Amino acid sequence: MNKIQTSSLVAGLLLATNLYSNENLSEITVYSATKSEQSIKDVTSNIDVITKEDIQEKNFNSVSQALNTIPGVNLTSNGGLGQLDNLTIRGVSGKRILVLIDGIRYNETAGLSGANIAQLLIDDIESIEVVKGAQSGIWGADASGGVVNIITSKAKKGLHGNVAVEYGSFHTKKISANVSNRTEKGYIKVGAYRVDTEGYSAFEAKKGSADYGKRGDELGYDKDGYSNNTYNIQAGLNLSDNDLIELLYKKIDSEYKYDNSSSDDTTKKGFFKQYLKSASYTHKSDIYQIKLNAQQSRFDRTQGTFNAISSVNEFALQSDIDYTDNGKLLVGLNKQNFEYSSSELKFNTKAVFLSNSNRFGNLIFAQTLRFDDNSKFKEKITGKIGAKYLVSDDLNVSANYGTAYNAPTLSNLNYTPTLKPETTKSLDLNVEYKNFKVTYFESRITDMIQYVSGSWPNTQYENLDGETKLKGYELSYNKDITENTLLSLNYLHLSAKDNKDQDLSRRAKRELGFAVDYYGFDKFHFNVNGSYVGTRYDGANKTGAETGNYTVWNSVVNYEINKTFSTYLKIDNLFDKYYQNIDGYATPERSGYVGLKATF
Repeated sequence: MNKIQTSSLVAGLLLATNLYSNENLSEITVYSATKSEQSIKDVTSNIDVITKEDIQEKNFNSVSQALNTIPGVNLTSNGGLGQLDNLTIRGVSGKRILVLIDGIRYNETAGLSGANIAQLLIDDIESIEVVKGAQSGIWGADASGGVVNIITSKAKKGLHGNVAVEYGSFHTKKISANVSNRTEKGYIKVGAYRVDTEGYSAFEAKKGSADYGKRGDELGYDKDGYSNNTYNIQAGLNLSDNDLIELLYKKIDSEYKYDNSSSDDTTKKGFFKQYLKSASYTHKSDIYQIKLNAQQSRFDRTQGTFNAISSVNEFALQSDIDYTDNGKLLVGLNKQNFEYSSSELKFNTKAVFLSNSNRFGNLIFAQTLRFDDNSKFKEKITGKIGAKYLVSDDLNVSANYGTAYNAPTLSNLNYTPTLKPETTKSLDLNVEYKNFKVTYFESRITDMIQYVSGSWPNTQYENLDGETKLKGYELSYNKDITENTLLSLNYLHLSAKDNKDQDLSRRAKRELGFAVDYYGFDKFHFNVNGSYVGTRYDGANKTGAETGNYTVWNSVVNYEINKTFSTYLKIDNLFDKYYQNIDGYATPERSGYVGLKATF
């Protein structure tokens, strides 16, 4: 069962790293909880990790599909691959969730829906960390609902590379390749990845219409294809045993056809170019580390005749100090420049932040505090405290309380200049016993920014008076039901109410995830997984189409040919379930994919 424990315990739909054995916990380090590397067993934050092994075994089609397997995380889509994905964590929408790629901000400042996760390919990812709850105390604005940090693979000692190809339904073709070399003097890693799919119509007939239940091919709708070319390069130079310079460059160039939710359209096209750049210098000693970093995220998005060019330039200096065997302090300075070139809007933020963690016997106590001075808004002080008590090897309890704020995007301000930031308070309580975990969570958002219904084409946004309340609980469980079979389960129960105590739209009250992994045959891995989405409405206050109450099953078979080659067969929507998670937008029918990987 060692193979199951090390490469598949998080895989399935559970993906709850907190349920690892103590031995495996000590092998996992996370960054996004405190902005420094720590063992996950020493972190109080509620955090889940998707590992490289999970991605390889499940052969996810996209980052969105991988994230959708984490308890409390949900993604709905405006169609197929490459279309807009709408992320929520415990009911908090994507515009309040900070997405990072190797620590570089990926939220588009000219956007309205948060980071465009649909444009991120799943290839070459080492791990994905998801921290739930208010995290502004360390990360600043846009982290009031949580942080998703996507960490790409690092160069290993020596010369290494891999190539992968995949072909499947909707004439989907994928190819990826990367090569790396690490020596005592430094490292370099280069990768190129391409996805091209004919796709299917993003629009499908709305619920209640005569054609509801028929797919786009049956109705003769235009296919909305998608292509994505992603390139990246990473390099590092060891100036000495204690000094390192690192560079990173990533370009994402995608093109897609799209529809609105009211009709099929044969002319709408979108183009998205994204550039991520980073340069850093790190000095390490036995008890401290100093890092100086400069980075830029640049976005160029075109939809029809609309074009939005925006960027975030960030400069940071931070020091990590191990001041005792059980005490760790981080102090940092940060400046961020946000610019929306297309509308000549901009603001900047200057910040100082600190994070401290101590262990007193079986008690772990952590604190973060941040002061932001925003050129557009008032000064903000946010923070977080967390505690974890290790009752025994099998039992621990933890709690976290955080405050946060979420600034309007420059696109929000372009429509409504009078908007002010939201503020958030969040709490979670956790109990873990062996293979079982239960979490109670609650978030309260004041002055929540919301689109003014019916204001289009003179689009307007507003700050809601009062509090928006999101609360509920998560359950997670995994069990080796036989020597070679792992069962994984998770459940979310959510109450999401606006300032008038009415249900928010597109939040399911109940969600269930399940998976079974089997390793009984040599070189084979079999997996069946699925999810149930309970009652959910497309509009607020239980109005609009009912888009929940469905179950979708998936399966995958992996075969290790030899140490170099492996292959897999993957089937999504195994029983060809018809459903819509947003009224008027299509979801995939039963679809299959076959792939071949080579690693050297």
